[in-house]
Amino acid sequence: MRLLTRYLAKEIYFSIALVFAVLVTLFAFMDLIQELSDMGQGNYSLGHVLLYIGLIIPGYIYELFPLAVLIGSIFAIVQMASNSEMMVYRSSGASLQQMVFALTKIGFPLMVLCFVFGEFIAPPSYQLAQEVLMKAQNRGVLLKEFRSGVWAKDERSFVNVKSVMPDTSMLDVSIYEFDETYHLRSITSAQRAAYVGNDQWMLEGVRQTRFNTQGSAVFNQASLVWHSTLNPKLLNVLLRLPEKMSARDLYQYTRHLSDNGQKTGRYEIAMWNKIAYPFAVLIMMLLALPFAAYHRREGGISSKVFVGILLGLSYHFGGKLFSNLGALNDWWPMPSATAISWVYLAVAFVLMWRTERR
Repeated sequence: MRLLTRYLAKEIYFSIALVFAVLVTLFAFMDLIQELSDMGQGNYSLGHVLLYIGLIIPGYIYELFPLAVLIGSIFAIVQMASNSEMMVYRSSGASLQQMVFALTKIGFPLMVLCFVFGEFIAPPSYQLAQEVLMKAQNRGVLLKEFRSGVWAKDERSFVNVKSVMPDTSMLDVSIYEFDETYHLRSITSAQRAAYVGNDQWMLEGVRQTRFNTQGSAVFNQASLVWHSTLNPKLLNVLLRLPEKMSARDLYQYTRHLSDNGQKTGRYEIAMWNKIAYPFAVLIMMLLALPFAAYHRREGGISSKVFVGILLGLSYHFGGKLFSNLGALNDWWPMPSATAISWVYLAVAFVLMWRTERR
């Protein structure tokens, strides 16, 4: 059985690597074409384009993991079945339970690799890619995110934003304005800021402190128009989508939202998705096992791979459907995030049972 596991692992790993190479190259090429149309904006050169594409590739690898594992596993297993190798293994006494155990051992390193990409490589790489894009295309504003919130340098002003909402409105805004000699002129605090167009923001709940040679004066206003080159497009760079965050960051952010009385459903669902996603790798491998009962009269290898692509895409979009429905209807986060995994795990066992009965 050890010989079977080693040989099966070699074939599956090679096929998965081949599928990854094709899929990642395809997605990277499509993004390259799109980014080339933006080349020339600001300092956005070909070097920046290639760096940006290279930095978003880890995200593609993470997102494509279940699909690549499913297609690669199906291709390897069907190829072995077409050469009667799977029949030889079963005839030599390898039971279905032993095959499942072998695939579990093969899939475990892939699960760990998927977790590492999703938790430690893809999120910071995506964030760095967005910062590279922003700095290359825009000269006037510099943005950086710290524990104290988002900090922006806008000409002679420094802006601190505690929270950026999905609609790009800003909460708890502090604006520190300096004169040409870099002396502090005013500090403006606002509870909320909404973009109204033409480089203008409407500040709400404003408290402004102005400094001069005689001292300082405090003014309170219900609203105030603020002119700034900071715009929603720039904020989108640092508006971290839940799907692009690590599970650890999502956990911390949900606690932050909960402490501030804001809804956490979308981020909790994304957190459970991150936790459950590596297990999808093992589910996809188990889903490929029934294809070992391959018969030439049922079609060629390409037809089996096509079925694998359909299964992988249905898993991907089905997971997004359950997650979005859960966020819209305030369903429990864990069932909303893991429902599609349980469904496909059940499908895998049903198909294996039917194959064994045959």
